[in-house]
Amino acid sequence: MTAEVEPPAEPEVTLTGPAELLAGYLDFYRAAVLRKLDGLTDAELRGSRLPSGWAPLELLKHLAYVELRWLEWGFAGQQVEQPWGDMEVRGGRWRVEAGETVEEVTGFFRAQCERSRAIVAGARLEDRMATLGGRIPPEEERPTLIWVLFHLLQEYARHVGHLDIARELADVTGE
Repeated sequence: MTAEVEPPAEPEVTLTGPAELLAGYLDFYRAAVLRKLDGLTDAELRGSRLPSGWAPLELLKHLAYVELRWLEWGFAGQQVEQPWGDMEVRGGRWRVEAGETVEEVTGFFRAQCERSRAIVAGARLEDRMATLGGRIPPEEERPTLIWVLFHLLQEYARHVGHLDIARELADVTGE
């Protein structure tokens, strides 16, 4: 049985500053991901209904690591022990270990979003990444924060669409 879901409001239409718009939409999509997972059983979160085989909990962990890689590791240049901890191998299939709980993955996602917000709040949109994939290219080859935030928005928008499909197959019509 499917049910129509009313999406929450987007950021205020009166926002005019790029930083506020980007932050507002990132939070909108972060919340959308969590909303799409709400109400799924542990088995539904860990299983897949799609030929590609990804599971919703794997996608949540992937998004936490996307934030970690782009903002904490890349933009802020902080030391990160496992920047590709969401994948079997870099560029490979997403994974959640059998012993990882839904609460742990969700908590990691929420904590990573908070770290990302703090990094963004302390920077300017024209600031450039400290590193790119763990290496330090010439400054003109490093993306700006505004580029990174737009990249994150497209990543979230794409994956929220994926979750719409997975959730519709489970029980709820997408937004």
